[in-house]
Amino acid sequence: MTQVKIPCDTGDFRLLSRRAVEALKNLREQHRFMKGLYAWIGFPQKAVAYHRDPRKAGQTKWNYWKLWNFAREGFTSFTIGPLKVATYLGISTAAAAFLYALWVIYKTLARGDPVAGYPSLMVVILFLGGIQLMTIGVLGEYLGRVFDETKQRPLYFVKNVLSSKTVAGVPRRKANCFETVIPTASRQ
Repeated sequence: MTQVKIPCDTGDFRLLSRRAVEALKNLREQHRFMKGLYAWIGFPQKAVAYHRDPRKAGQTKWNYWKLWNFAREGFTSFTIGPLKVATYLGISTAAAAFLYALWVIYKTLARGDPVAGYPSLMVVILFLGGIQLMTIGVLGEYLGRVFDETKQRPLYFVKNVLSSKTVAGVPRRKANCFETVIPTASRQ
């Protein structure tokens, strides 16, 4: 559900280059889902397969509740998917209410209405509930964008800086350097 491709079956232990460490240090967010951030910074990665022996002593401290909270942290750090669900659920509820209204009108004209007011009341409640849910979803998507902006993640990282007056006949740019840019994973 995220634009960042987080590799499956990866552990928390990594060997990082100095550039990757510096890039991670530039991220100012407080709730860090590190598996996602390692992928997000966009540096080349290489998996090293190894055999992990079973635990020889002690018990894990991770119970299902802690695992659920860990999954929730990853889910909310890298996607606004749940906020979009509210929008689509609201649209589908409003559409279903509209179709139900058409069915109620047909049924009333064809066979009459044994319970006066109930079908029309249900149509109004479902339609307004769907519109409200859709509106909450749209507000949630705006809130998700604000959330992404408050993280202040950089759009790119500088790979190297070449100091020169000209490089290959191209005049120098500001700060007297040329920059090689590494796009972050979410911007590729």
